[in-house]
Amino acid sequence: MHYDIIVVGSGPAGQKAAIAAAKQLDRVAIVDRRPTTLGGVCLHSGTIPSKTMREAILHLTGYRQRDIYRSRYRNKRHIRMKDLRRKLNEVTNHELNVIHDQLDRNGVHVYTGNATFRGPHSIFVHATDHQHVLSADKIILACGTVPSRPDNVPFDNLRILDSDQILRIDHIPQSLIVVGGGVIGIEYAIMFAALGVRVTVVDGRPRLLEFCDQEIVDVLLFHAREMGMTFRLGENVTGFHKTAQNLVAVETESGKRLVAESVMYSAGRVGDTAGLNLELAGLHPDTRGRLKCDENHRTEAPHIYAV
Repeated sequence: MHYDIIVVGSGPAGQKAAIAAAKQLDRVAIVDRRPTTLGGVCLHSGTIPSKTMREAILHLTGYRQRDIYRSRYRNKRHIRMKDLRRKLNEVTNHELNVIHDQLDRNGVHVYTGNATFRGPHSIFVHATDHQHVLSADKIILACGTVPSRPDNVPFDNLRILDSDQILRIDHIPQSLIVVGGGVIGIEYAIMFAALGVRVTVVDGRPRLLEFCDQEIVDVLLFHAREMGMTFRLGENVTGFHKTAQNLVAVETESGKRLVAESVMYSAGRVGDTAGLNLELAGLHPDTRGRLKCDENHRTEAPHIYAV
């Protein structure tokens, strides 16, 4: 099947690109892995889930009302992960329906499956029960990002998690070590601290959120410590291992040993371009999965754009 434009990825950038193209061109398609993942990282593991989780935590814990009532005030005494997930699913399903309606209303053809290049203008879409060979005059890559998962971190999807998996845990841990003091790491660290979890943040840099003014960071740290959070800055993590008590021990370069029920590794994200066979399209991503683009988002291949 031939199209004027094929968009790979259905996050906010991919949606907007496909809909804008469909208003001017006859044949536009968008490809994503599964029907349930339309919306990309933003809808399923990024902006919307994290903000929904934050608001659910603030409501259920009564955190915003504690200045009026008392420090131990709660709207719900025992908060479970399923309480938070119920709200996450409600918001996600609503937004997913909106995206389906928008794409359908604008005549965008939706394909589900893994996309791989077969040539500069050809894309193979394959899933367990179907496959398609598509071609297009122009292609837009809107693949988004995935958490960085270094080989020396023994992720097990249970105790040692990345920032996407933390949303899928089955219970709220009593203690949590967050490795990485960037935006994502700090956001989840504070949310779990608000739930009463003992949180320790470890980062190799001497200060957090380097893009922020120091005064803002100082205020954030003050309130975070009021919540019981501990910060180990300037500490590089050298290893992880399970203890006999089924906890996780994190070892640092300075010889410290930190122990918690769970660990969230949140040290950056990389482009979700692995498996696309970009080389067959004449593209060469860097070690973090990123592509070189000009000011108009055009890649090394003049008919392929990346957003």
